[in-house]
Amino acid sequence: MTFKRTAVLGAGSWGTALAVLWARCGNSVTLWGHNAERAEQLRMTRENVEYLPGITLPESIHVTSDLADCNAAELIVFVTPSTALRLVAEQLRPAISKGAVLLSCTKGIEHGSGLRMSEILTQILPDHTVAVLSGPNLAIEVSRDLPTATVLGCGQIECAEELQRYLGSARFRVYSSNETTGIELGGALKNVFAISAGVSDGFGLGDNSKAALVTRALAEMLRLGTAMGGSARTFYGLSGAGDLIATCFSQHSRNRRVGEQLGRGQTLEQITSSVQTVAEGVPTAKSAYECARRLNIETPIIDQAYAVLHEGKHPAQALEELLGRDQKSERA
Repeated sequence: MTFKRTAVLGAGSWGTALAVLWARCGNSVTLWGHNAERAEQLRMTRENVEYLPGITLPESIHVTSDLADCNAAELIVFVTPSTALRLVAEQLRPAISKGAVLLSCTKGIEHGSGLRMSEILTQILPDHTVAVLSGPNLAIEVSRDLPTATVLGCGQIECAEELQRYLGSARFRVYSSNETTGIELGGALKNVFAISAGVSDGFGLGDNSKAALVTRALAEMLRLGTAMGGSARTFYGLSGAGDLIATCFSQHSRNRRVGEQLGRGQTLEQITSSVQTVAEGVPTAKSAYECARRLNIETPIIDQAYAVLHEGKHPAQALEELLGRDQKSERA
């Protein structure tokens, strides 16, 4: 399998960072954004001021708002918000290149259905190989060429290894895997826990409290993730523990930042109206809560995050209920 052209669908911070990364490696990259005016501004200025300021796009990146410009790509990378992925895939379906490989870099779980992003892509585009990529990959650091590791999963291991060679570099170390479920769930669930970690920061609870929260979050991720079909081993890797650490502790994490603002007394409406970037932990909290109830899995942190984000519970009350739970033996 040979890849010559890559189309990145989604011109937010992560999509832009990946386009910049792979263009610098010499790959032919088309970057698609749904907003025609914003795409034109990006094409002219070569800087994504709203989502990734200070990073210059290489001239080799073709910026477009026309999905037809992506049809000829051998590799199509989905970096849209999770709530938009199904619609974009359906719009792409009529003219997608035969044999194109689909790579999901979107982190989320669909409301109602509980489907992972790769399952949505397989449902809409069943004749195409689907791979996933996730890990502790903060967009701004990737775009600044700081050393990063990630994991790429595909049921066809030969495809995973070919993508590993095509997309990896000395500064972007790609590990291959034949598992996709755990990789996707680790990348999705950690955003919910990052919001909770941010609330802890907003309350000023200190490092002991945050370390305990993140440790128990990993245990919760394991319980729910394995019940949903993921491998326990995967959750201890880059897309589980690695991404959880980065997103819960980094000042660059938008999910952690949303939680911090909640902990300082702002409402979710105030927070979301003042920022451009999508905090995937907000919709994922609802999806994860739905999945946990369906599978009868104990998820106290997810439950409280859902109540704060979608039922209007005050973060202080959620914290008190978490701290007031019965003490028990440690277990994953």
